[in-house]
Amino acid sequence: MSLVKEIQRTLDTVETLNAQLNAFISIERGHAEAKAQELDRLAERGPLNGMAIAVKDNICTKGMPTTCGSRILGNYHAQYDATAVAKLQEAGGIVVGKTNMDEFAMGSSNESSAFGPAKNPWDLERVPGGSSGGSAAAVAAGMVPVALGSETGGSVRQPASLCGIVGLKPTYGRISRFGLVAFASSLDNIGIFGREVKDVAGVLKSIAGRDPKDSTSADVPVPDYPGVLEDSLDGKIIGIPRSLLGEGLDDEIRTSVLAAAERFASMGARLIDIDLPHVRYGIAVYYIIATAEASSNLARYDGVRYGFRAEEAEELRQMYMKTREEGFGPEVKRRIMLGTYVLSSGYYDAYYAKAQKVRALIKQDHINAFERCDAILTPTSPSTAFRLGERSDDPLAMYLSDIYTVSANLAGVPAISIPCGLSSDGLPIGVQLTCDFWQESTVLNLAHKYQTEFPLEAKPSVFAGDPG
Repeated sequence: MSLVKEIQRTLDTVETLNAQLNAFISIERGHAEAKAQELDRLAERGPLNGMAIAVKDNICTKGMPTTCGSRILGNYHAQYDATAVAKLQEAGGIVVGKTNMDEFAMGSSNESSAFGPAKNPWDLERVPGGSSGGSAAAVAAGMVPVALGSETGGSVRQPASLCGIVGLKPTYGRISRFGLVAFASSLDNIGIFGREVKDVAGVLKSIAGRDPKDSTSADVPVPDYPGVLEDSLDGKIIGIPRSLLGEGLDDEIRTSVLAAAERFASMGARLIDIDLPHVRYGIAVYYIIATAEASSNLARYDGVRYGFRAEEAEELRQMYMKTREEGFGPEVKRRIMLGTYVLSSGYYDAYYAKAQKVRALIKQDHINAFERCDAILTPTSPSTAFRLGERSDDPLAMYLSDIYTVSANLAGVPAISIPCGLSSDGLPIGVQLTCDFWQESTVLNLAHKYQTEFPLEAKPSVFAGDPG
């Protein structure tokens, strides 16, 4: 079968299932078919070999919508490709569409999207997680084998856990952020979803590396990630911070995660207890730093240069106010106000400066832990997928969905979520592995060996079959 026919079949599946899941904001049939025709004419298609890939709608794709799930960018079409997207296409990947997301990546459920919430393929009355919920739902439902998402505080790993798939956040600086619309610049990462760890490893190899367009990307060698997946786990040490497995964690998740730890031990790893004393402050620190940076980054959306502009404004200041009032949703406004407050005169030292000091302590906790172990094992999320609307009126409960994931972003270290079981009501449970800086090889090796030995056999109720 020609690649064009394969892509057309994939696009038909995407269009059919998207009516149920709302996982895609835009489906790019013309672009995908043209790219497939181009690859069909080549003797070598590149390492990704025509793989269909979905891209979160805050990652720029030339000529396609890049809305960030917001009305304020509802008609914006990017004029260039993000470096990660350009590398994907150079490696033979085909972008089939842009996925739904919480507005400007602010959320843990995909419910703040201006285009309506994405649905969880395991239960259409539940959230897929956020903010990269559309990408997670698309992969979990078999619409595409892999998808790009973005992470600021867990927005790849948490939806991966809730949707029963693999979600990787690399070391800060491993993948260029050029073309990723900024939320909180010191925390943002591009991440990767897949049903199989081997697919995630292949995509990471294709898009990682130094980028002169992004001064925060690191000039660190990119290993052959697929080549290390089968390495033995003998001698690997996994640390378990048992103090984090107490109050607030669902009992079934605790049981499942501890069972996953024992499975790692059965494969040759050694388990030890560790302590991360400052991680309990992670949520507070994250929501100070992230909102402060968001307040600065989102100041550019004023109706002057691009995007939505409010009508019937009599003068410039009124146009600014009406544009932001009508263009931004409630969650974005809430975080802008929080960020402006913590940066304001009289509160900067009390909140923002103190949060940066505690962030340094959280980073040091991880450095200390990795002197004793190769990886840290925790739950990914304190609960399984919750019902649509269940936490919409309780921002604090929503924010606590990220309690196990924000620390990796604050420290800048790589982490992955993989499925480790199902709850009594048939919803996926994820276990998280966190490794030292630049040790994506280790985290992928551990995850692949686990997935190979203990695969999640169950499939979502909405599932198109294993994508090619």
